[in-house]
Amino acid sequence: MHQKIYTLEPLVSRITTHRQAAESIVFTNGCFDLLHIGHVRYLQEAKHMGDRLVVGINSDQSVRNLSKGTGRPIISEQNRAEVIAALGCVDYVILFDESDPLTLIKALQPQILVKGGDWEPDRIVGKEFVEKRGGSVRSIPLTPESSTTLIIQKILAANGHTSLPSDSSRMPF
Repeated sequence: MHQKIYTLEPLVSRITTHRQAAESIVFTNGCFDLLHIGHVRYLQEAKHMGDRLVVGINSDQSVRNLSKGTGRPIISEQNRAEVIAALGCVDYVILFDESDPLTLIKALQPQILVKGGDWEPDRIVGKEFVEKRGGSVRSIPLTPESSTTLIIQKILAANGHTSLPSDSSRMPF
């Protein structure tokens, strides 16, 4: 496993050490199914908001529960975690099984919680918890015409298909 990918207890220990050194912790989360320029820009900007960037990644089961569409995720959780961990702007990666990252946010206690501009501020999971502790919640504008769904739609259309099969191992391309 990649050296930046952690389970909860070791990550909490690492974050505690950073917090004791007066470093600010930034947390964000997502599926990151097909890494694209929007993801990269988003994570780079999130990193600039603090000292350490922690990225929570939805597990395969969590993605399926989010109704992202049939056949999702396309990329396995371990591969998605490794790709995100390979980015220089990312300090730590953790997978989570829940439908939202609230339990993770409460355990890590980040000073800064970041989500993409497609999230209404009042819908950002963990907002109340972070703000109650004196932290801030920030939104990063999306990169236009850059999303996993658009990439999938373009690939399908280029191959004469309109939807993904329910079994992502049988992709039509």
